[in-house]
Amino acid sequence: MSFARRLVGECNHMVLVARRKEVLMELADELRAANSELKVTVVDCDLASQRARERLIQLLQEMPAGKTLLINNAGLGDYGEYVSSSPKRNHQMLHVNILAVAELTRAMLPRMVEQGGGIINIASLAADLFIPDFAIYAASKAFVASFSEAVRMEVRKAGVPVLAVCPGPVHTGFGNVARRSGCTNGYSSFKKWVYTSIPTVVNGALDALARNKPRYYPSRRIRLIGWLLRNTPLPLLRFVMGQRPRKVAPLPEN
Repeated sequence: MSFARRLVGECNHMVLVARRKEVLMELADELRAANSELKVTVVDCDLASQRARERLIQLLQEMPAGKTLLINNAGLGDYGEYVSSSPKRNHQMLHVNILAVAELTRAMLPRMVEQGGGIINIASLAADLFIPDFAIYAASKAFVASFSEAVRMEVRKAGVPVLAVCPGPVHTGFGNVARRSGCTNGYSSFKKWVYTSIPTVVNGALDALARNKPRYYPSRRIRLIGWLLRNTPLPLLRFVMGQRPRKVAPLPEN
């Protein structure tokens, strides 16, 4: 939503995609009020569904030619140990966080190579490390960051920028949806220190894309943490992650 509001005056056609149609309709009315010349298409789509993604891709490919900006912003998480995770939830996360990003990028990239555009993939600071109690989410964001870097190199000569955005925690509804019953706030005091505002993420990402940067870490604190994570010896990183406060009570040792 924040990207849509930020870009409302800079495009002539916007496609909004999410599961809740009523929320999208409200946003579409808001955007049209801000820009009377803007065409807004609302697509209620569950990105965890292969069939729904196929329908979305067909709709996007049938739209008129033109410069296109794709923002892969959807994401799911699940706080808790993998051994007690829901297979259905794991399936949803893999489809939304990985398959949707890969498939939508593949569908729209040929158009961008021919007519211009760019891609913003929302990864995470979690892409730079492994996180107990958050195993699939962190691994999926590592995919997003690596995938973005590789595709960027492939289409660099075509002039199509591809950006991986790697924020820390942001004040959205993500945490409440990801939290399981019985999950604690864990290391919330640390998270408060590294929280990034939504405008910082959105404005910085669009600026980084315009400058053809490969990655964007919002705020100096996040950039510093990312640098430390990438340069910390793996044995030390394992030790640190093993000692950090847990969000859930670990399983008893045998």
